[in-house]
Amino acid sequence: MGERLVDVSNSNETVLHTYPVTVDERHANNDNKFEEKAVLAASFDELVSDPRTLTTKMHVSRGGALTPYGDARNVYSQTKAGVEQSVRESAYYLWEREGCPEGRATEFWDRAHEQTIRERAYTLWQQEGCPEGRAEEIWQKTREFGTH
Repeated sequence: MGERLVDVSNSNETVLHTYPVTVDERHANNDNKFEEKAVLAASFDELVSDPRTLTTKMHVSRGGALTPYGDARNVYSQTKAGVEQSVRESAYYLWEREGCPEGRATEFWDRAHEQTIRERAYTLWQQEGCPEGRAEEIWQKTREFGTH
């Protein structure tokens, strides 16, 4: 499997999210395949109302392109504390990105929580081999995990 990070940006070229994307080994050298899956994930996450306005590019860190990208920790092993920490970090990032407005902590927490749960559900779906007709079931189980 080929693994890479893909930045998804809005029409203002602001990166909305960076997705870890996995493709079959036969497509590992095709950036377009990674970018297509990143747009699909962004559509699933409902980052914008019209996903056709999104653009993608392969993520580049200070050290250069991350090839291959991989997280040794399986998402199944993610604890509720880990999910909460991820939500906390995302909420803080969203708050900073929007200018540190006062009195909107709950709004940022809710947005970050939704995004984290959607990412987790998508990753679980991918790890199960993208089974047709099971996305809703995985989404429901992931939501239940994230709210209890």
